[in-house]
Amino acid sequence: MKSVITGLVGDIGGTNARLALVDDTGHIRFPQTYRCRDYGSLNDVITDYLKSVGNRQRPPRAVLAVAGPLVDGEIEFTNLDWQVSEVDLLSTFDLEAVRLLNDFAAQAMAAPRLGAEHLRQIGPPLSGAAYCPIAVLGAGTGFGVAALARSERGEGAVATEGGHVSFAPCDDLEVEIHRRLRARYGRLSIERVLSGPGLFDLHRAMAEIDGRPCEFAGEEAVFDAAGRGDAAACATLDRFCAILGSVAGDFALSFGARGGVYLSGGIAPRMIDRLDAGPFRARFEDKGRLSDYVREIPTFLITHPYPALVGAARALEQLDRLSLGRG
Repeated sequence: MKSVITGLVGDIGGTNARLALVDDTGHIRFPQTYRCRDYGSLNDVITDYLKSVGNRQRPPRAVLAVAGPLVDGEIEFTNLDWQVSEVDLLSTFDLEAVRLLNDFAAQAMAAPRLGAEHLRQIGPPLSGAAYCPIAVLGAGTGFGVAALARSERGEGAVATEGGHVSFAPCDDLEVEIHRRLRARYGRLSIERVLSGPGLFDLHRAMAEIDGRPCEFAGEEAVFDAAGRGDAAACATLDRFCAILGSVAGDFALSFGARGGVYLSGGIAPRMIDRLDAGPFRARFEDKGRLSDYVREIPTFLITHPYPALVGAARALEQLDRLSLGRG
């Protein structure tokens, strides 16, 4: 029996826009990725995508996960010069229903549905506590944070702007990094350190502290040099992992995320072995009087290529039930 297309799902970040169709079995079909900088608006991306899938059934509904704060069904991207609204999408593409949701909220919705083949455990082989909250966070163009509240009655994603919480240094080196970056940016958020641009700023600050020139032009050069064994670049990545561990532990405490903490985003998968063997987990657990609490919380790296699309597909199921009056 031929499957029926039930909707369009998307993961729209500051760098890439990923779109796919979902069929009536819940499967994600025909995923494609577009560079945001090549388009003037999200509508242009969707138009190109719908042309590319050709004569297949036009999706009646859409759920799009977007990187930024949503207010009354509208978003102005934090790291992209686009504005998107549910009303505009409804009229432009003649859809029955549209839902925008935060991209990390979508990933939080996906986390419980990801199998072992799409997760890499970091640290000891722990299992998350049933019906307890889950936290998802990650670095890419920016830094995203969300949670999934869970109970025996169901689940609900909690979108946040946690990446803009103040960065808290944990040792003397980080105090000096904080001082230098604060002089450059003013108030220093987590995203100023734990992001692609933040990785380069971190490397540059560490070079200044060591009294040596910064030899690289950006974060990609730092990654490349670390791959060649460059000591300064490796020290930057180790420090990045250490700070990420501290931040992940802070959000585990903030959300009571005894169900697990999941890492995603574009940067963490590029340093899987370093996360596993480096300081990440030790810093995650280093929470003073609450160290025993976080020590029992599992940490995972999401390796699924499209976690936000999986979460958007879950949200589409909810949208379908509402549209069909099934509660």
